[in-house]
Amino acid sequence: MKALKYTILSLMFGGLVVSCDFLDKEPTKLTLDNYFTTADEASSFLTGIYAELGQSTFYGADYLYLVGGDDLEHYGGVNRSPVSSGLICNNATSSDAAVTGFWYTLYSGINRANLFLENIDRVSDIDEEVKAQYVAEARFLRAFYYFNLVQCWGDVPFRTTATSDVIGLDAPREDKQKIYDFIISEMEEVSDEENGGLLTAAELNYMPGHVSKSAAWGILARVFLFRAGEWHRDNRAATEAETTTYFSEASKYAKKVMTLGNHDLTADYWDFFIDLCADRYNSTGKNESIWEAEFSGNNTTDIKAEGRIGNIIGLAAPDMSSKSSVVGSADPGFSYEFIFATPKLYKLYGTDIAASILADPASAEAKALREKDVRYYWNIAPFKYVEAGGKNTGVTGREFYEQAGLNFVLAHDNGRSYSYGDKDVLTTASYVDYARACAKFRREYEADKKDKNSTAINFPILRYSDVLLMFAEAENEVNGPTDEARNALYKVRSRAGLTEALPSMSKDQFRQAVKDERARELCFEYTRHFDLIRWGEFVNNMNALVEEATNGQSSGWKQGPSNVYTYFQVSSAYNYFPIPEAEMAVNKAITENNPGW
Repeated sequence: MKALKYTILSLMFGGLVVSCDFLDKEPTKLTLDNYFTTADEASSFLTGIYAELGQSTFYGADYLYLVGGDDLEHYGGVNRSPVSSGLICNNATSSDAAVTGFWYTLYSGINRANLFLENIDRVSDIDEEVKAQYVAEARFLRAFYYFNLVQCWGDVPFRTTATSDVIGLDAPREDKQKIYDFIISEMEEVSDEENGGLLTAAELNYMPGHVSKSAAWGILARVFLFRAGEWHRDNRAATEAETTTYFSEASKYAKKVMTLGNHDLTADYWDFFIDLCADRYNSTGKNESIWEAEFSGNNTTDIKAEGRIGNIIGLAAPDMSSKSSVVGSADPGFSYEFIFATPKLYKLYGTDIAASILADPASAEAKALREKDVRYYWNIAPFKYVEAGGKNTGVTGREFYEQAGLNFVLAHDNGRSYSYGDKDVLTTASYVDYARACAKFRREYEADKKDKNSTAINFPILRYSDVLLMFAEAENEVNGPTDEARNALYKVRSRAGLTEALPSMSKDQFRQAVKDERARELCFEYTRHFDLIRWGEFVNNMNALVEEATNGQSSGWKQGPSNVYTYFQVSSAYNYFPIPEAEMAVNKAITENNPGW
């Protein structure tokens, strides 16, 4: 079912991919002299380039702590101290382990791609079309890793040849605009409709573990949108390219996905995530999933390719992993429940598209809107699990925060997950907490027997609703709220249950409507942090929540007054990551860190 996953397993633990060994002075397993002789070896090495996506320093875990802090979500938990890694708790330093790990993971992926591209011609038994596909995927992944570096650090060292020696590694930071040119050129060439080597999503049977033309076009739209906003964090006037050209290009590539990719939205918002949590791909035939970082296994073998999605970002549940007889509804999967929605996200679900300010969440109008939007009951926890027998005895029921939520979940789930009968009850608590846990990645759909910390839930790098919203945003910037832009926005909203016709909107109003819709649709998918930066809103939007968090009980943010309010007191330094201290210690060509670090 997930071919790339199992290829990763076989190569990682069959001794095939050891590209890090090529960086050692004395390789212990393989050298380039005895590798790259067969098509199978080329395939295995390519999978090693993909494997960086699943490292614990990337989507496997730490990416959450690096980019998970924004105006819709925060790190939290009752009496929980700030996490000591990443930028999520506003306490990062240049020696931060997560920052350092991410930096070196990205450069490892780039070096693996460079090694592959320099040696693929040595393989004599490979079909030329397959070779072209492999080369295109390696080039795309190298460009994607550079895009992550530019998003996070701006100007960074730039290498397109492999590093095979420990001598001469000093490299200065290259102007990010030159790196953008490289990223775009590479992605455009490999996704060309006629001559690009990437396969279409259809040719890949809509299995989003490999990069397709659709994935490349969608990521290109993301690259152009982020590049268009660079003037904000550079504190300068926007260029003509940033106000027009880049948006036009973003619109063009998003539209390619829409017209050539044969993708659509699942009829039910929940279906996409149930597939993701149940370890399935595009089971409804709509092909909404375009690219995923893959994970596999449940920590029962020596092969380790699991991730932490659903475990560090998910609903709190007991650890039943050591009790083999406890399965099914009694064990919906352990989660630390590190991530919570802010009251702002809660309010957005109750705010009309044409509103200029967030609605009063207690109003009848806001309540009615929340109850219509199927995303609200999926993304923000509608309940908490209950153990009648005491801690770690097994879940016996759920306590719902709202009667409407109880009714909706029981009707909408329609037997797709666990049911607890008369043990599904309404809470008796009178206090309304608007900052509830993230519920987007639910382990209840995961197969038994569930491990404590390891999951096989993939990370959704790109899905079709994101493409539609990128198109709506870019088209509006170039041509105003055209019918095409409005239709793309409406398609996302109507799938969520908001079927009323869009009101007439100005360009500015439509821009804000798209921003708010991205919040409702894509929350907890790690896009918001970079959205705010490219819009020039990160520092202001974060600090705007400090007073509300400090007020705590009176504002409906129970955790706010503890440590949480400090997580939003960010400075402009957080528009960039710090260059790792470990890199600056060995790379003498880097003499200055990013501003504020």
